Amino acid sequence: MTIQREETGRLTPSAGDASTDDQGMRRQAVKQIERRRHFHVEFAVSAIGMGLLVMIWALSEYHNAGGWPTGGFSQSSGIHEVWNYWIIYPIGAWVLIMAGRFWSVYGRKPISEAEIKREIERQTGSRS
Repeated sequence: MTIQREETGRLTPSAGDASTDDQGMRRQAVKQIERRRHFHVEFAVSAIGMGLLVMIWALSEYHNAGGWPTGGFSQSSGIHEVWNYWIIYPIGAWVLIMAGRFWSVYGRKPISEAEIKREIERQTGSRS
């Protein structure tokens, strides 16, 4: 008996020959490739969005501070030649989200037969 992943992402047992196993593995491989491509697009689009946000921040701070940040950075706005550094918060959040998505796409291993058996044993409370 083999375990295959349905379109919904659930694991279902199926009895079949080697060609069925090959088709299941092929479907999983195609899904993983699609996930990686989707991540690349998501990363590129969000990076462009973050770039636009940084440009808007820089233009607004340049205008508010009356020039470049020769006086440094601060939490206050409107101080001459001092920029507010609020931009680090959305950039930090974006980095954490992208790191999580990267791990989700590239770091997770497929579910093995041994893991499935262990989970079934754990749920039923029996050892074979």
